[in-house]
Amino acid sequence: MLKLLLESLVLQRWLSDPTFLFWSLVGFVLLGAVIIFVTRVFIFFLPAAVITGVVWWLTESQFMAGVAFLLVSLASITKRK
Repeated sequence: MLKLLLESLVLQRWLSDPTFLFWSLVGFVLLGAVIIFVTRVFIFFLPAAVITGVVWWLTESQFMAGVAFLLVSLASITKRK
């Protein structure tokens, strides 16, 4: 019941107020762009994170794991350009 009421209010607002519709669409586009950006960053750093995890598991040194992360990230950046 509450869901139907909320949906009808939002739908009425979208249909009656063009600025609300415009800003809603802008918000949806920005939200989509942020989700895509975060996903791409996660995929970009995934190999570096895996290598870092392996180095930390083998050496138990946070310094060596950090160096491995930086080197793999640098290699990924230079490979893409």
